[in-house]
Amino acid sequence: MFTISNGVILKGQNLVPSKENIVVEDGKIIEMAKDAKEGKIIDVDGAVVCPSFINGHMHIGDSIIKDEGYGLSLSEMVKPPDGVKHKALANASDEELIEAMKSSMWDMVLSGTTHFIDYREGGLHGIKLLKEASEDIPINPIILGRDDSFYGDDPDLNQVKKAIRKILKIADGIAPSGFGEITEDVAKLISDECSKQGKISSIHVAESESNQIESLEKFAKTEIEKAISNDFDQLVHVTNPKNNDLDLLKNSKSNVVVCPRANATLNVGVSKLNEMLNMGIKPMLGTDNVMLNSPNMLRELEFSLKLMSVYYKSYLDPKELLKMATTNVCAHKINDIIQKSCIMEDNFAEFIVYKSFSKNPYLNICNRCETKNILYIINKKCIV
Repeated sequence: MFTISNGVILKGQNLVPSKENIVVEDGKIIEMAKDAKEGKIIDVDGAVVCPSFINGHMHIGDSIIKDEGYGLSLSEMVKPPDGVKHKALANASDEELIEAMKSSMWDMVLSGTTHFIDYREGGLHGIKLLKEASEDIPINPIILGRDDSFYGDDPDLNQVKKAIRKILKIADGIAPSGFGEITEDVAKLISDECSKQGKISSIHVAESESNQIESLEKFAKTEIEKAISNDFDQLVHVTNPKNNDLDLLKNSKSNVVVCPRANATLNVGVSKLNEMLNMGIKPMLGTDNVMLNSPNMLRELEFSLKLMSVYYKSYLDPKELLKMATTNVCAHKINDIIQKSCIMEDNFAEFIVYKSFSKNPYLNICNRCETKNILYIINKKCIV
C-alpha cells in the first residue's frame, strides 16, 4: 500500500483538477481525499497526476525499419502486399521483430503509455510474436489481427470466415488495412463476427484524398460511409472527410482515432480535430507506424496542439486534447475490452506523475513535459 500525496490530480473522465491524495493497494485506488494517508507516503510536491496514456493506433511491427522510405507516398510505404513495410516484415526474422517491438514498448512505458492498440500484421504468427514480446513489459497491447485471405477482388469467403475465427481465438479483434484491399463482403464478415464475440473491428478510412475520390467513383460512397454501414467499431485517420461524413460519424456508434504526425509525414492532410470536437465527436489519439514516428504520446500531443492552432487559426482546447490520449476511450464500447481506467476510487491505479512547470495542468503535459519530466509511472503491473 502507498499514498501519492500533495499532487494536482486530473480526476475522472473529464480530467477535473483536484488537490487530493491517492491511496493505492494491490494495484487499485482504494481512497481519494485531501487527508487520506496510508502505507508508504510519496510526496510529489504539487506535481500533476494524470491517467496514463493509451496509444489509440499503431503498427509496432515496423519498428524494425525506423525512418526507411521517408519521402515515399502512402501506397509506396504501407499498402499491402508490396509496400516498404510489408517487404521488410516478410524478410525479418522472428528474433529481429521481437527485439524491435520490445524496444518500442519500453519507449512507450517510459513516456507514460500503459495501453496501445496495434494493427497486427502476419496473421496468427504475428499475433503470437507480439504476445511473446510483451510478456515481461508493464504495458497492455490490444491486438487486432488480420489475414492475407481477406485481400483481393474475389476472396474465398469460406476461407475468410475460418481465418476470422482463428484470429479471434487469440486476438482482441480484427483490423484489415482498408477498403482499397477488401470487399464489403469481407468487411461485413469481420464486423459481424467481432460483434458476436465482443471483439473490436477496426479499419483505416479516408487517410488520403485519393482514397476517398476512388471510393466515391467506384461505389458512390465514401470510405467513412462504407465503414459505418458495415458497423466497424473503430475508424482510424478520418483525415479527409467528404459530404456529410462527420455528421454520419457523430450519429454512429463508431469511435475515431486520429494520427496527426503520421498524416503530416505522409503529406495526406490535417485531422479535422476542431470540427470533430465542435460536433461532440470524442476522438482518440495514436502515433501510427513506428517506421514513421516515435510511439511517444507526449510528442503527439504537442505536435497536435500546435498544428491545429496553425491550421484552424484558433486554439485547440488542451484539456480536450489530453482526453484524446487518456479518458476518451471510456466513452466508447471498446473500453470493455481495453479496460483503461480514469482516476477514480475502485479503478485500477494507472496514472503518471509529471513535474509541474505551469499553473495550467493540461498545457503542463501537452506543451511542457518530456519523458525526463515523468516522476513516477504507476500501473497495475508495476511502479517505475
